[in-house]
Amino acid sequence: MLNVDISSLGPCQFHSPLHQIGSVQVPYKTEVDRILYTNTVQGLQEENSALSFEEAGPREKIFFDPPRTTVGIVTCGGLCPGLNDIIRGIVNQCYRQYGINRVYGFRYGYEGLVQRYGHTPLMLRPESVSQIHNFGGTILGSSRGQQLIGDMVDTLEDMGVDILFVIGGDGTLRGASEIAKEIAVRGLRKAVVGIPKTIDNDIMYLDKSFGFETAFAEAVNAVKCAYTEACGAVNGIGLLKLMGRDSGFIACYAALAGSNVDFVLIPEVQFTMEGTTGLLEALRYRVAKRGSAVIVVAEGAGQELFSDNGSTDASGNKRYGDIGLHLKDEINAFFKARRMEVNLKYIDPSYIVRSVPANPQDNVYCSRLAQSAVHAAMAGKTSMLVGRWHNAFVHLPLDMVTHGRRKVDPHSELWHAVLESTGQPAMMT
Repeated sequence: MLNVDISSLGPCQFHSPLHQIGSVQVPYKTEVDRILYTNTVQGLQEENSALSFEEAGPREKIFFDPPRTTVGIVTCGGLCPGLNDIIRGIVNQCYRQYGINRVYGFRYGYEGLVQRYGHTPLMLRPESVSQIHNFGGTILGSSRGQQLIGDMVDTLEDMGVDILFVIGGDGTLRGASEIAKEIAVRGLRKAVVGIPKTIDNDIMYLDKSFGFETAFAEAVNAVKCAYTEACGAVNGIGLLKLMGRDSGFIACYAALAGSNVDFVLIPEVQFTMEGTTGLLEALRYRVAKRGSAVIVVAEGAGQELFSDNGSTDASGNKRYGDIGLHLKDEINAFFKARRMEVNLKYIDPSYIVRSVPANPQDNVYCSRLAQSAVHAAMAGKTSMLVGRWHNAFVHLPLDMVTHGRRKVDPHSELWHAVLESTGQPAMMT
């Protein structure tokens, strides 16, 4: 059975400053408001049938006294649509709903929490963040790489920060968990609340992560470009590489929405290049039959085709081989050896996809995530993150979601829909 208990700093003794708006009552939540882990009859008969998550939302009693509360925000890892929306949402919620008047933005990721780097924190106010949602990236900047946990907690102590909001992906959330543990060891009363960020949509126990909708929409435009290029030349091939280190959700959804894709390659489904059932022969048949083809590949696909050099990036992630360039070279060499003319156009829009402003759907999602995060922190919840599960916002322990990644199930309806849409062989091995 999974441990879904949420840590608390102690009893809540202050009345919430939230007020009824007209005839609309504040939708206060209590500890008995929970969302079931499963939403199927079959799931209710399985091991986790009694598992449920604490529902997010405002509490009638809160732990922190708002006028005396200091908040910090940090954004870490790669850029993602919606980061500025989250920052703006937290600042507005703190100032306008809870009356908190000290909100610091730590610059350049976890480096901003280490004083020797000299990154002066920003004082954030509603007027200074009022338009940042119209821009991509993060006004706080970001960085990768680990920092000493003790140094970061020292900064929180020196600045009197009571609540730290950490916005980032898997590695960032593991760091947030370690910060919360160090705070507990020191006996401090500080809350650490995470907001999961990844355009790959691979955070466990979440319906989706913010930024995915925007990235997927931008990826669809890239699919259209790849199709146009493929159709505009004799035996044209459009090869498009999209983000997705370990999960192929963007590639799958972009292919389904684009509807003009012939092959989708994702990390969860292995394939081979050579042989009668390999990718190259399947591609040759498709080009000969239709005169063109479009391939969408996730960046983490086909890594079994590369030798493992053991190198890692600043965040400790394994460095992957460039599957896009590898496919480009292999496809060109294959058709050249058979004296068959092809015109291959390679498109890699990775940084364009992740650097754009959030679209309206992500904008709303980010605003609600930010509101839920502030509600949780003010109630003294810590070492947790907010997310959406079965269309409800919930609290999840940090340690629970950082052990594993959400992936495309090769036996799922999603992958079957991709196979039906593309007409590609189920197995190219």
